[in-house]
Amino acid sequence: MIKPTLLVLAAGMGSRYGSLKQMDGVGPNGEAIIDYSVYDAIRAGFGKVVFVIRHSFEADFKEVFNAERFGGKIAVEYVFQELDYLPEGFAVPEGRVKPWGTNHAVMMAAKAINEPFAVINADDFYGREAYVTIGDYLRTLEGSEARYCMVGYEVSKTLSENGTVSRGVCTVDNNGNLTGMVERTQIERVNGTILFHDGGADEPLAENTPVSMNLFGFTPDYFRYSEAFFKEFLAANIENLKSEFFIPLMVNKVISEGTATMRVLPTTSDWFGVTYKEDKPYLVAKIEEFIEAGVYPRNLWK
Repeated sequence: MIKPTLLVLAAGMGSRYGSLKQMDGVGPNGEAIIDYSVYDAIRAGFGKVVFVIRHSFEADFKEVFNAERFGGKIAVEYVFQELDYLPEGFAVPEGRVKPWGTNHAVMMAAKAINEPFAVINADDFYGREAYVTIGDYLRTLEGSEARYCMVGYEVSKTLSENGTVSRGVCTVDNNGNLTGMVERTQIERVNGTILFHDGGADEPLAENTPVSMNLFGFTPDYFRYSEAFFKEFLAANIENLKSEFFIPLMVNKVISEGTATMRVLPTTSDWFGVTYKEDKPYLVAKIEEFIEAGVYPRNLWK
């Protein structure tokens, strides 16, 4: 049986931390969120992890996150996302400093991945059950094309007590397939009700509304579709210095055109991130709870 690959989008880490050696730990021995993600992926049967990084912090990253760190339990590869990694005929416009977005980062792994794969953000804590859920589904896709998946979190389990958040709110058909994903901003709980404030109006969201936290599953044909659409995207947006080629943009295209289907896999996991600096103590405390409950060992890699 095939082992899926975990693709970790980490190209933005250098700008956030300067030096990865100073990166904030969230575990009792300084473990980063990435450590828990890789640990969960190993337990869920993933065979390889591919990190998307930048050349500017390559040495620091490889010194911290390497096969030896993970006890040789998973193969490790690195690919790079840079502004000038563009299709033939396109050049970086003057003044562009912003990365080309999450789907551009995914595209950088085309030569490194030949099996079904999951995509995650480096700094999001997705929970053990989510990796099991998506890993089990990806193993059914060997030899398949255009049958993708995503883990849909209940919006109530992705909020911050320290401010509003943005989420990709999903609509799902009776077969459990995604029909659309809309970015909603300024989501928060007000007097017990979850609201978003797009356009100034307060719109309620049900507690169990599925949202995307950028935990997607694809087969390698996704690279081919992405490459074709990226050229269209650049032709239309290259002069917009802030435009980004996001995964939801690509997903909405293949879904709306009927090119592919995307199964929304429900999860009971809580999602944790550090949207605000005040979120970190809560995440550290939750990890301690998981350790006390036996979900994780106190030292992941020893």
